[in-house]
Amino acid sequence: MLNGLSAFVAIVDAINEWIGRFVAWLTLGCVLTCFLVVILRYGFSIGFPWMQELYVWQHAIVFMVGAGFTLLHGGHVNVDIAYSRFTPRTKAWVDILGTLLFLLPWMAVLAWTSSQFVLASWAILEPSSQSNGMPGLYLLKTMIWVFCGVISIQGIALIMRRVLYLNGREEHSPGSASATPHQSEIGA
Repeated sequence: MLNGLSAFVAIVDAINEWIGRFVAWLTLGCVLTCFLVVILRYGFSIGFPWMQELYVWQHAIVFMVGAGFTLLHGGHVNVDIAYSRFTPRTKAWVDILGTLLFLLPWMAVLAWTSSQFVLASWAILEPSSQSNGMPGLYLLKTMIWVFCGVISIQGIALIMRRVLYLNGREEHSPGSASATPHQSEIGA
């Protein structure tokens, strides 16, 4: 059973790692698109509403779709009042309970409350509200569900990682270099 949990954690981590590295390229696209919008507008008095929306969409996708990658690498903001003083075993239980009681329920609430918003957009294949804006606004709104999915699945992997630690797999200890893969690569 522990090998199955370990395999699941590795698969989820690999998926969110790949997604994060892929969507990170949209950051470059966002900067280049914004730069082009500024040059065209102020240098040539030319404006394209779709191009202005494009860099906003890219920015939104980086944050929404890359959120699982950020959770994988411990990059989300934490309020650490006592956590740093806890033993690794206590940290593991805090991670498990925090994910079960806060993260996963709020992702379910967000997915549920956004469902009417997203489905209504899909029902009419909603375009941009701007004339000559980006088509397919419904696709951008769907990123809310993608966000909920990548965060939730990474949260489940975090729970399993901590269960593995509590069952003697020291490599999954909270705060250990291998507890969050590639931590040293991102300077965390």
